[in-house]
Amino acid sequence: MTFGNERGIVCGMKKTDARALPSAAQEDLRRKVVQAVQEGLAQQAAARLFGVHRGTVNRWLRLYREGGTRALRPKKRGRPPVARLRPHQAALAVRLIAGRCPNQLRLPFALWTREAVALLLAKRFKLRVSVWTAGRYLKRWGFSPQKPLRRAYERNPEAVQRWLDEEYPAIQRAAQAGQAEIHWGDEMGLRSDHQAGTSWGRRGQTPVVTGTGRRFRCQMLSTITNRGTLCFMVFEERFRAPVLIRFLRRLLRQRRRKLFVILDNHPVHVSAQVQRWVAQRAPQLRLFFLPAYSPELNPDELLNQDAKTNAVGGRRPRDQAELEANVRGYLRSTQRMPHVVRAYFQKEQVRYAS
Repeated sequence: MTFGNERGIVCGMKKTDARALPSAAQEDLRRKVVQAVQEGLAQQAAARLFGVHRGTVNRWLRLYREGGTRALRPKKRGRPPVARLRPHQAALAVRLIAGRCPNQLRLPFALWTREAVALLLAKRFKLRVSVWTAGRYLKRWGFSPQKPLRRAYERNPEAVQRWLDEEYPAIQRAAQAGQAEIHWGDEMGLRSDHQAGTSWGRRGQTPVVTGTGRRFRCQMLSTITNRGTLCFMVFEERFRAPVLIRFLRRLLRQRRRKLFVILDNHPVHVSAQVQRWVAQRAPQLRLFFLPAYSPELNPDELLNQDAKTNAVGGRRPRDQAELEANVRGYLRSTQRMPHVVRAYFQKEQVRYAS
């Protein structure tokens, strides 16, 4: 006769694992075995009758003597939900992940992945965990996978904070006092081979989208306001001072009011030719400049991303004229939807300008 091990059941010659039984069935089996032994059945005979190991019968009897029928109830399966990290270690790990990049902590990663977190825990706390455990830690700590924002090393955090706390509030007060309209401006190049978005296809078969093999491009200048106003100009030539002056002249003609235009530190924006032209039109027009290397502070960057994705990335222009027509058509439709323009100002990084 063949018997199972301590955790097994034997039915004839077929061996099954007792752990596969439901919890209620396990408890019922234990009760029946104990009752049979109490009624005079030998332990070896009970083991043979119920198809369990004799040592298992002995262990169940011992549990019954020490704790009664309550001790025969199945315990919760699996590893107990106890964090291996101590609270102060978890708090430090959260601060490091939220405040630093992996390469700043001398880890061979550019982004925080599960592998990077597992290596961080191993180096800092001598705790080796799998990538799945690292993922559970991240979820428990309130982290989720996200596309990161790109930020230049040259960015000056003090200048950014000064802009948020002092400079922009002063611009707002001056605009309110002078009844001026604040415009956020930027320029962007658009190429015909830019592709964005995804397309459905059969699994394992990458969809193919046809398009011209020629490359051509155009550029756009635009300004937006937190009231939903959008002004733009699409052009082909290189972006130089005369192009910006032409756009600003159109802007003054269209808006017919005092304008404060906020731009980045592009060389054309701060060129002497542009500054002389603007000075001749003061106080009707004033230019202000964002801190260097801080595009995330400009709401017009969101319009750029929108136009690049939807006017170019999702379409396949055949020539230069069609590319420009697509961009103009998309921007004109956006002009007719002020609520869409106002929504650009609701993103966290630019909400201060709303």
